[in-house]
Amino acid sequence: MKKSVFIGALTAAGLAAGFASAGTLEDVQAAGSLKCGVTTGLVGFAAPDANGEWEGFDVSVCRAVAAAVLGDGTAVEFVPTTGQTRFTALASGEIDLLARNTTWTFSRDVDLKFTFVGVNYYDGQGFMVRKDLGVSSATELDGATVCIQTGTTTELNLADYFKSNNMSYEPVPIETNAEAQQQYLAGACDVYTTDASGLAATRATFEDADAHVLLPEIISKEPLGPLVRHGDDQWADIARWTLNALITAEEIGVTSANLEEMAKGTNNPEINRLLGTEGDLGGMLGLDAEWAKRAIAVGGNYGEIYAANIGEGTPIALARGLNAQWTQGGLIYSPPFR
Repeated sequence: MKKSVFIGALTAAGLAAGFASAGTLEDVQAAGSLKCGVTTGLVGFAAPDANGEWEGFDVSVCRAVAAAVLGDGTAVEFVPTTGQTRFTALASGEIDLLARNTTWTFSRDVDLKFTFVGVNYYDGQGFMVRKDLGVSSATELDGATVCIQTGTTTELNLADYFKSNNMSYEPVPIETNAEAQQQYLAGACDVYTTDASGLAATRATFEDADAHVLLPEIISKEPLGPLVRHGDDQWADIARWTLNALITAEEIGVTSANLEEMAKGTNNPEINRLLGTEGDLGGMLGLDAEWAKRAIAVGGNYGEIYAANIGEGTPIALARGLNAQWTQGGLIYSPPFR
């Protein structure tokens, strides 16, 4: 009896592994497009423009992977997902890659069986209130009504923070950022809480942004990054090293402006390996030599993508902070290309 149960378990595990390792790279190449899960709309990170074209910081990851794999950064089918639907969409195969402000946690990595391929934004949970509420600290929010997206780490962090500070609150559950914005502006809640980057992005869309303030407290660690399903190491490697290519390009000075010139060959071996004029890193991934060059060409290096979508020169106005390169006192760091 024990033996048959054991064999049955092995068979089930084998079937699951077989499904997961069916070859996402081959599936994407056969389809001719990358199915990328994004948020339902968060300006600066992922949102359709006036023409319906998706753009943003997270969207740039999708386009870079598509360029590396398919040679075309526009060959992406964007699938809007909520905090509740995103993991089902990835687990079921509805999407090939999830790139929407998703926090890397133990349970998501281990229990839900996803592989986070890196961190593209180091964040933390914050609070936004109307200035006329007269609050200057999150410790003054006892009894507040709080708009909170369900199915998120934000929901759990909020409960922990209020409990540890002996405060109570009334949750106003919402599904999407658009719904949260609507409810908050309508006065259905005193506070909106989510990742601080999301608050800044939301506030930037308000008609009277100066009437709203982000409180100083950051109550959690929220390392945000793209993820894939367990069991397909080749696909995880492609997503991971595409992100790393964007990060390394900034560190070693490869930009959208000098990319073509650098790709002719330089006296820097790491640039040459990255851009495919030395070694065979592309072949190791099952791609050609210019995979990283194409990924960088779509929107530039990590710093260029940051500046164009969420940097201090945009309405979102996020300083680099922890998201500066490690050489500039931040946490953004890629393993070596060698």
